[in-house]
Amino acid sequence: ERICYFIRYWIQEFWTMFRLHSSLSDSMEQFQDLIRDQGQERLCPLLQTQWINDRHWSQKPSQKIKANSSKKRKVSLLFDHLEPIELAEHLTYLEFKSFCRISFADYQNYIRSCCMKDNPMMERSITLCNGISQWVQLMVLSRPTAQLRAEVFTKFIHVAQSLHLMHNFNTLMAVVGGLCHSSISRLKETSSHVSHEVTKVLNEMTDLLSSCRNYDNYRQAYSRCAGFKIPILGVHLKDLISVNEAMSDYVEDYKVNVQKLQALYNHINELIQLQQITPQLDANKDLVHLLTLSLDLYYTEDEIYELSYTREPKNNKAPPATPSRPPVVVNWASGVPPKPDPKTISKHVQRMVDSVFKNYDHDENGFISQGDFEKIAASFPFSFCVMDKEKEGLISREEITAYFMRASVICSKLGLALLFTLFPLTQSETHCFHGNMHVKV
Repeated sequence: ERICYFIRYWIQEFWTMFRLHSSLSDSMEQFQDLIRDQGQERLCPLLQTQWINDRHWSQKPSQKIKANSSKKRKVSLLFDHLEPIELAEHLTYLEFKSFCRISFADYQNYIRSCCMKDNPMMERSITLCNGISQWVQLMVLSRPTAQLRAEVFTKFIHVAQSLHLMHNFNTLMAVVGGLCHSSISRLKETSSHVSHEVTKVLNEMTDLLSSCRNYDNYRQAYSRCAGFKIPILGVHLKDLISVNEAMSDYVEDYKVNVQKLQALYNHINELIQLQQITPQLDANKDLVHLLTLSLDLYYTEDEIYELSYTREPKNNKAPPATPSRPPVVVNWASGVPPKPDPKTISKHVQRMVDSVFKNYDHDENGFISQGDFEKIAASFPFSFCVMDKEKEGLISREEITAYFMRASVICSKLGLALLFTLFPLTQSETHCFHGNMHVKV
């Protein structure tokens, strides 16, 4: 009888597991047959699971935080006009939404498989982390002069400081990882324009996220944080794997190792509980759409290094810095290539275009000015395509949609190597799409 009541508690508290794994319900039916054979049919109602199929999923934590679409709060969609705190808040919004989608079962699957196979929510979180890191590198490298690159670098340092204050350690890892990447650190001319104060802050952030002594600095800072916080997921996943490998599944007499189950549960439950603490953010829906599309773009390491060497060529007198993974990036986040999804890209493009016209089509005639378009396009790392305009000085909704769809498809499927051939990244040619020339890609 005590066992049946214990199982009932398990079913009631973790009913979502029965929705995810139908074999559990089958096992309960078999167990009920065994109970009937023992003459204890009165206990069978305790083990009923049919009600689970009629129960609605409770509100996901990721749905508790909403982007604000009100026109009362206007924000610029231009990267150069955004304050670091605004960028940090919107990156945190995206990060928290992704973090909340990871379920208890996802962590269990990761422990069993030690990989991301068949774990789309966790893979999406990794892709976001990698996307932010690449976006940081590309936004720095997109500027034609060392002074401008240093200004973007400094801006992201201030973004990192805001992320630290918000206790968003996962995005902080991505941003600092991008700034520490050797495609950026090799830019000596750029670094000469970065102030000593900014360099000092970067060193402090790098020390905070260092893997030395099993991320001891990060763990201490993390443990001191109360309330909302987003952990460096990779560090905590490695902890789960360590516990799983260090403790045996069974103890003497083939009894289940309850201590191991409790230890794994405590680690996972801590992460799940963090999903219940929503941040106090005033995210702008239009800016969320713009950032989402920006982070969809994907580049290989070779392509990023090629751009880095284009910006500041190799010094013949000294060997170039050896490409290496940034010192603060956790290994779990590498090697997970994003899977370009045309439907997802199209959805993100449409949302972003809607946001652009809501904010910049002042006459509501279906056009925005060429000047506004150029500023918006500059918020992306690169301008890939030539704009084919019907009206001089005005850009239509269809033209902008086609522009970003073509840029996204090219970037996701053909790669930057082809783009370098079509559009050499020199200062004079960076803005060639603003003219009336037509290039078929």
